[in-house]
Amino acid sequence: MTAAPRLGCIADDFTGATDLASQLVSVGMRVVQTIGTPLGPLDADCDAVVVSLKSRTVAPQEAVRLSLQALDWLRREGAERFYFKYCSTFDSTPDGNIGPVADALLDDLGEEFTLAVPSLPANRRTVYNGYLFAGDVLLNESGMQDHPLTPMRDAFLPRVLQPQTRRRVGLLSHHALAKGTAGVRARIAELKREGVGIAVCDTLDHDDLAAIAEGSADLALLTGGSGLGLTVPATFPGFAPRRDAADLDAVGGHALVLAGSCSRATLAQVGHAKARMPAMAVDVDALFAGFEAHVDALVAFATSGVSEGPVLVHASMEPERLQEVQSRYGTGESGETVERALATVARRLVDEGGVRRILVAGGETSGAVVGALGVTSLRIGPTIDPGVPWTQSAGSGAPLALALKSGNFGGPDIMTRAFGMVR
Repeated sequence: MTAAPRLGCIADDFTGATDLASQLVSVGMRVVQTIGTPLGPLDADCDAVVVSLKSRTVAPQEAVRLSLQALDWLRREGAERFYFKYCSTFDSTPDGNIGPVADALLDDLGEEFTLAVPSLPANRRTVYNGYLFAGDVLLNESGMQDHPLTPMRDAFLPRVLQPQTRRRVGLLSHHALAKGTAGVRARIAELKREGVGIAVCDTLDHDDLAAIAEGSADLALLTGGSGLGLTVPATFPGFAPRRDAADLDAVGGHALVLAGSCSRATLAQVGHAKARMPAMAVDVDALFAGFEAHVDALVAFATSGVSEGPVLVHASMEPERLQEVQSRYGTGESGETVERALATVARRLVDEGGVRRILVAGGETSGAVVGALGVTSLRIGPTIDPGVPWTQSAGSGAPLALALKSGNFGGPDIMTRAFGMVR
């Protein structure tokens, strides 16, 4: 009989799930990530489960349905507390999906209050006086204002969140955090008396994350980015970090990099990788003219070089070209077509080309690739860069080593450096 997980997490995309899972593993939790909500009971011993959904950009009512389904499964698995994970850049629209999902989870748990903590200081995502910073600039000056699906044009999170929720939104500011855990507890009590249902938290560093985790240890539900994954485990009574939490089996075979993200970080990583490994760009016009023929060309290119080392196939493009593509073919259809092409390339190279180790850049692309490969759950291993771990497919069949990277995460050399870190 397997041991029940103590922490149950619901992530709104695949790379966000691996991001949170990697933080939990880094502080000694054994973590399993599921691809969607499992149909049956979990067949693995772990301390935490992260259910990865594709709910960030679907209609709010669908995001709520998927999230409640995951919550119901996690409760049946015996989880003690719950965590709703979204991106550290608070990706959302005026309709959701952060607010509607948080409301639904609170209602289902019979709770009235939670925190919103998107900060990930290790990746320079911080909140001060309610304003979200990406590095040294406000979120709406970071490039996120040009995001094709969730453009973020306002950095003041209470104002962003309020239209999405029927609950009153408040702020747990740095003034409370300066008083440590006691200050957090006192401010939460004050916010509850004021009728606040969701409080955005200022967070500048790891000490703030620790104070927030300790001060909110009696809350059934937390929401935020992956940063709190570093500090929440220590709040479980009797928790002892496991030294083998990140251990994975060795995986041989060829290496492949697939990039679908058009973020600034991924563009820089693709530029670095192109100078150091064979690379071929997806031609979107060619895809729409003849999908199968262009996929054949991508597979043939990768097959010809993959025995010599990692090969890169990418659809990353500059904002001007992206706008041109979306204008010509439609935002949704162009994105889905590119994702399907990259996922097909991955499946064929695994089936026919001896590829067993894959790094994928982009949350939507990662979801498509994992689905095409038939992966239903992942064991979480060592961290490559903050928020980016190596993972290993679980279940029957030979294991695959997968690194599923958010478009915004990772250093410039991650695509070349990562493969030296997997056994």
